[in-house]
Amino acid sequence: MKRPLILISNDDGIDAPGLRALAWALAGLGTLYVVAPLTEQSAVGHAITVRDPVRVRPWPFDGPPDVAAAYAVGGTPADCVKLAIDKLVPRRPDLVVSGINQGPNTAVNVIYSGTVSAATEASILGIDALAVSLCRWEGGDFEPAGRYARRIAEAVLRRGLPPGLLLNVNVPALSFDEIKGIRTTRQARSRWEESFIDRVDPANRPYYWLTGRFVNLDDGENTDLGAVEEGYVSVTPLQHDLTAHTFLEELARWTWDEAPAGEKSRAE
Repeated sequence: MKRPLILISNDDGIDAPGLRALAWALAGLGTLYVVAPLTEQSAVGHAITVRDPVRVRPWPFDGPPDVAAAYAVGGTPADCVKLAIDKLVPRRPDLVVSGINQGPNTAVNVIYSGTVSAATEASILGIDALAVSLCRWEGGDFEPAGRYARRIAEAVLRRGLPPGLLLNVNVPALSFDEIKGIRTTRQARSRWEESFIDRVDPANRPYYWLTGRFVNLDDGENTDLGAVEEGYVSVTPLQHDLTAHTFLEELARWTWDEAPAGEKSRAE
């Protein structure tokens, strides 16, 4: 039986401790290739580089012997996955794992996340994928998240995922023994209430610094936010089809040939 080929990426950069922890957690599961951004690319979403060259360099990576090669890419997480599959790995990966991200990728954060976007790009290309995040913005022990990443990766390799889907995994910042288990969840509704702080640089030039407050808009059941808050690993199936299917039927009943109210009054 052919050994699985697993591509590992992230958005925190090639030297991020979460990426190294992920590689060690997946040791023995297959042949590993690490292709990650040269610099941090947090919150770039699904951006790709189209007007600048994308440069790649081999990278000395402190990982297990299963890592066949590691590359740093001067681009986004989506760039890393596209380039890896087309140029850098010897065959099509059996699985793409993105992470372990420093900070949660729950609720609306999924839209902004480069970590999730790396896995999303893999799913667009027809490859099973998961994104893994540790729900703590600074510091923390990545080992429990790594153990759950391996458990879920093993399940995906064994069972496979439907086309166009990926798994978004969020692990609470607890010890392994404190984590209560895994919950299958949905993405919670939320938003960021943001503003820009006015500042002045040493040359007396004005600039702005983004700040904000996360707001949970969802007190329903089975949310990713709720699971993590209760001490469970949240596993949410995501898709890149953004169609609002529940609204399609109602939208189809709209009429589009009526003149706007202002035009009606002028005609009369």
